[in-house]
Amino acid sequence: MSRRDINRSGEMDVFVRVVETGGFSPAARALRMSPSAVSKLVARLENRLGARLVNRSTRKFLLTEEGCAFYERAVRILADLDDAERRVASGEHAVGRIRLNTSASYANHILAPALPEFIALHPEVTLDIVQTDTVVDLLAERTDVAVRAGPLKSSSLLARKLGDTSMMIVAAPAYLERFGEPQAVADLDRHDRLGFGYDRSLAGWPLKENGEIVIVPPRGRVQASDGEGLRHLALGGAGLARLASFTVRRDIAAGSLVPVLEHLNPGDREAFHAVYVGNGGPLPSRIRVLLDFLARRGRVG
Repeated sequence: MSRRDINRSGEMDVFVRVVETGGFSPAARALRMSPSAVSKLVARLENRLGARLVNRSTRKFLLTEEGCAFYERAVRILADLDDAERRVASGEHAVGRIRLNTSASYANHILAPALPEFIALHPEVTLDIVQTDTVVDLLAERTDVAVRAGPLKSSSLLARKLGDTSMMIVAAPAYLERFGEPQAVADLDRHDRLGFGYDRSLAGWPLKENGEIVIVPPRGRVQASDGEGLRHLALGGAGLARLASFTVRRDIAAGSLVPVLEHLNPGDREAFHAVYVGNGGPLPSRIRVLLDFLARRGRVG
């Protein structure tokens, strides 16, 4: 019989009960087993170890020197097992590595300022952060949690909403000085409209004109793979960009970017979710504490 087929922790627990209750019969009562079953289990343990642990007689129960040593080690091992189970079950001491996939915009503007608090709260957790706006397959990429913007597609993934954000078109003052500030949808034909280099759920920029929603597709000489890249292009004067408001608030306050066509903004909002693989059962504590933290400190608004 291999070691994998032996319940060694169970054997240790029975032996410790025998020692601490002072015999096979009281241990059997405490464990709700028969005295013969307890005796046979201890005998099997001795045979496997190749050492006598207990000197038996009709009136006396004495530990051998080997039995004393094994008892002391077994008590420590069982205590460590109890502690390990308690930590995993309670989530008080989350341990392990988390692979988090998120957009560069969320990572820079929401996650990064809050991350020191999470690290301080959970010193035994390590984070591997992958930044991309592309939707990834969590299982294929071995990702634990992903923060995604936009409507959720029907899938087997679970999700926790992290809020939503308004959208706005912005441009650098220097760009507007060169090309003028658009006042109507038709004016956008003479502007570079920076867009993403991959398909989006919404193919263009929604604008409300004359009571109707008009979708204006991005059109420019430059594209980017993520929102943070578009933000830097807009800051550099490469064109107009439509971005989440939380990513450009500071730029607008500093005068580095200017809102454009706000009177035509339809007021649509983009939702953010933390998605993860699960079957509705208990989550590993390291994943649970991250989701709880994002719901509290990683909200978008």
